[in-house]
Amino acid sequence: MVHEYSDKPISDESLRRVLEAGRAAGSSQNRQEWKFYVVRDRTRLAELAQTVYAPGNISGAQAAIGLTTTARNQFDAGRCFQNMVIAAWAEGIGSAPNGVRQMEAATRLLGVPPGEELAAILSLGYPLHPHTPRADDVDGILRRIKRKPLDELVVWVD
Repeated sequence: MVHEYSDKPISDESLRRVLEAGRAAGSSQNRQEWKFYVVRDRTRLAELAQTVYAPGNISGAQAAIGLTTTARNQFDAGRCFQNMVIAAWAEGIGSAPNGVRQMEAATRLLGVPPGEELAAILSLGYPLHPHTPRADDVDGILRRIKRKPLDELVVWVD
């Protein structure tokens, strides 16, 4: 996850690829019960930042995507965000999912109509401090992101 962004703008083409990746996410029974609310305006980003748990993630970003879905489809929202994070990374763009602490204000700022539920907001931007992981440093990456050891997670059943 990236929490500090440079001032470099995100091209329309790169942003479209990120959104297309979200659109292509798997969907339970192919319902595709999601909508993407994209914000690039600096003033609107600053206002939206005040509605999330980590305001700096959005106030410094070049774009933010609010993802709405239905209450029954939160799992698909996660799949959508995961696709967008990976697509952004492939473009050299960093991201961070943001939980919303002031739901009413966030939905008003995004123009979300009744009947849609804001799942989270994804902040996007080129990293202020780019890091290119080496392929031979997988253990270092796993330590840095503080994941449990694989042998605590895997049960061999054969």
